Amino acid sequence: MTDLSAFPIAQRWPAQHPERIQLYSLNTPNGVKVSIMLEELGIPYEPHLVDIGKNESKLPEFASLNPNGKIPAIVDPDGPGGAPIGLFESGAILLYLAEKTGRFIPQDATKRWETIQWLFFQMAGIGPMFGQVGFFHKFAGREYEDKRPLERYVNESKRLLGVLDAQLKGHDWIVGAEYTIADIATLGWVNNLITFYGARELVGFDDFANVAAWLERGMSRPAVQRGLRIPSRG
Repeated sequence: MTDLSAFPIAQRWPAQHPERIQLYSLNTPNGVKVSIMLEELGIPYEPHLVDIGKNESKLPEFASLNPNGKIPAIVDPDGPGGAPIGLFESGAILLYLAEKTGRFIPQDATKRWETIQWLFFQMAGIGPMFGQVGFFHKFAGREYEDKRPLERYVNESKRLLGVLDAQLKGHDWIVGAEYTIADIATLGWVNNLITFYGARELVGFDDFANVAAWLERGMSRPAVQRGLRIPSRG
């Protein structure tokens, strides 16, 4: 039987199936990147709900795996060389799973690096900017009298949507004909922006026809629909 005793996080969230990849997450835009990837791969994994609303990601057991105190994180009992490995940062986890399985990342070296650059585009731009729109439009920031921060993040989000729209012109997926981890990383954020954050009109989403068509294609994938709900609060 696989032994996860070296990982304190497994004490707080015990594994029923320790031989499987353990996912510690919540279905936020960052969290669903990994659940969508795992659903697309169709490999066995065990999800554990980490309720960030209750500050569970700040618990010592979680911090032992991710000292940054953010979801998602994983433990793979069958890591490099067969030894268990724990990982945090959603982009790193996507790259790890893609390399481990040889899927959703192109084998062609040029396309592979193009995929990685667009993954970083999401991590460095779309995630942080869309998240700020959510804060200032939907959450506590909406009460701020000074609306300049909201305007700044809305304008930057529009610019990023324009970059993505231009990239998607003439093909189905971000790197061309192949669906990759760049798409998996970005779908949840774009969907969240116009649904949960309620910012569709605010950012002029319908002006970005290529992004809208891409989002529809992505959301029609059964694995994406499953991944968006894992793990949820119920």
